[in-house]
Amino acid sequence: MQNYIENFKYYLKLERGVSENTIVNYLYDLDKFSNFLGNDLEIEKVQDHDIRSFIHFISDFLAPTSQARILACINHFYSFLVLENIIDANPVTFIELPKQSRKLPVVLSLDEIDVMQTMHNLKTLEGVRNEAIIETLYSCGLRVSEVVHLKISELYFKEGFIKVEGKGSKQRFVPISQFAIDKIQHYLRAIRPRWKVKPEAEDIVFLNRRGAQLTRAMVFTIIKQITALAGIHKNVSPHTLRHSFATHLLENGADLRSIQAMLGHESITTTEIYMHLDRNKLKEEIEKYHPPAKK
Repeated sequence: MQNYIENFKYYLKLERGVSENTIVNYLYDLDKFSNFLGNDLEIEKVQDHDIRSFIHFISDFLAPTSQARILACINHFYSFLVLENIIDANPVTFIELPKQSRKLPVVLSLDEIDVMQTMHNLKTLEGVRNEAIIETLYSCGLRVSEVVHLKISELYFKEGFIKVEGKGSKQRFVPISQFAIDKIQHYLRAIRPRWKVKPEAEDIVFLNRRGAQLTRAMVFTIIKQITALAGIHKNVSPHTLRHSFATHLLENGADLRSIQAMLGHESITTTEIYMHLDRNKLKEEIEKYHPPAKK
């Protein structure tokens, strides 16, 4: 991909006369996109759903205006690839710009999560790994970047905690359930040793079949596949499991400050969105079950 980006840089400078500052910003945005894709996906094979997954990923920490800017950059890049006959069509063409209003996050029910966890083919190495990944995402409320960077040396199972590195390289300890511990330990003992681990991934928990660290894009793909098998017709991503974790905690009486600490939110305002979800559910329950509401 770097060769294409380098050619795109010269195209912008020499043929389009784009300013140096704009080129620097474009390259910075494309670097984000390239890091998200990792080595699991060739640039020619990127489809619109891969770009949608990337936009969904950055929506957690970038404003809609920034998302729109990055999408415009990716659009220009793929238009260039079409112009150079490297690809036949621009995968960004039918992707809408991010809306300015902030919507409440999609949340899965406990039943939906249970169904997802029955969809893994546990006769395969990847199936056992994927079961452990999804259980870790949901049971600990981790971001996708946190689960792919999770280290074996930072699993404190005896104490019932794991250490994760969140945004801004800030570390925090997160409680982990015994059920999730069992799934991870089974994967570590029975599956991971079967792969030839690359030196740079020796301490990484979740690997691909080539023994390298999983990319965020691969985790998105795993979630999409399992969701489809489960027959769940929602726009589910790894972050949906994080939202579900927080919402279910709140519904069962957890303190908002405790949820904030577990999620690694710097501001309580970010966590308060789950209060809105809880109020919405309460409103639905009243409308459904309260006698005057039925009249």
